[in-house]
Amino acid sequence: MPDHVPPLSIASARTLFPGAEKGPYFDTAARGLLYSGARTAIDAILDAQEDGTLDKKRAFDTIESTRSLFAALIRCHADEVAYTRNITDGIAAFAASLPWKPGDAVVVCDTLEHPANLFPWYGLRDRFGVTVRTVAQQDGMIPLDRLIGAIDERTRAVSVSTVSFAPGFRFPVADLGRHCRARGVLLAVDAAQSIGIVDTDVEAWQVDALSASGQKGLMSLYGIGFLYVRRAVAEGLAPVYVSRFGVDVGDGHEAESGDLAAYRLAPGARRFDVGNYNYTAAAAAGASIRLLLDLGPRQVEEHVMALAHRFAVRMTEIGLPVFGGVSNAHASHIVTVGKALGSAHDSTGDADMAGLYDHLTANGVRLGVRRDLLRFSFHIYNNDADIDRVVDLCQAWMRR
Repeated sequence: MPDHVPPLSIASARTLFPGAEKGPYFDTAARGLLYSGARTAIDAILDAQEDGTLDKKRAFDTIESTRSLFAALIRCHADEVAYTRNITDGIAAFAASLPWKPGDAVVVCDTLEHPANLFPWYGLRDRFGVTVRTVAQQDGMIPLDRLIGAIDERTRAVSVSTVSFAPGFRFPVADLGRHCRARGVLLAVDAAQSIGIVDTDVEAWQVDALSASGQKGLMSLYGIGFLYVRRAVAEGLAPVYVSRFGVDVGDGHEAESGDLAAYRLAPGARRFDVGNYNYTAAAAAGASIRLLLDLGPRQVEEHVMALAHRFAVRMTEIGLPVFGGVSNAHASHIVTVGKALGSAHDSTGDADMAGLYDHLTANGVRLGVRRDLLRFSFHIYNNDADIDRVVDLCQAWMRR
């Protein structure tokens, strides 16, 4: 063993992602590459279950460790974090627990939000008589002024994505958060495209609820998510599903129910937990979040955004249309290439973009297509060599 092990850097972290060596990977917005440390954590759980030595107490310890790690990542208290299955699960759990009255309203931008942040709100219309008030997108962005302008005395909540899945523009969450808090309106955010990449501070952003999933920027698995609910808000909410793990019965065995006639909900967002947990996915997510915290969330964001900006510049220099332009103030780690925002989820009617997509994928580049645009999304395992490879391939295609 060497006497001195150099500190982990973002540049060296690439070696911890075997998938990064199989060609340029620019599809984090769909799913991130699995971190080797997360794979090790998964194997340990599966090995224990395979040979009958799974320690349930240790599994519970993993749940609490990962809960605390996620809380550190978004700068909140551990009891403000609940486990969910995915983005929709988190948003729906929060939305359905609010004390709605007929005529109350929620504000969304239905033309840019992912369905995961739409159907939970639309599902409230018939149940509670809630009005879903929509605002129009503008040049591929969710306009802050339109969201604010749609808020009135009947508005109970506003829900918005921190970064849109297409075309990938970043929303000024903190600006909306200040306005909503001053008006007594709850702010819920879908952090699917930003968590693990954008440095997140729920207190500074003044959000009341945040839903996240594990398979994208958290470099973990499908089937696990996290729901942050601000403690002052959570304490006044009654979850639709009440579970042993969402009830405060002390430190007894998981099968103990306490006084059923006088049960108390767990403090904070823990009341939204519905057991049993996905221990395997929690172990994987914990390993990946620990890596992000070790690297530094601010440093991760700066590194990834710088890569995305350099890529956008190079695309523009060789004559390809970067949607929104290189100097877009709302740019994120997602760069979309194409002439116009369309409606098709995973295809494009633009023959040129379709041809370029086929050329890139045939040469080992992994990327996505959303709303008629080629979508390139970055994370810590990307580097300048990935950019150079894609630029060379694009230029070869353009010469043809």
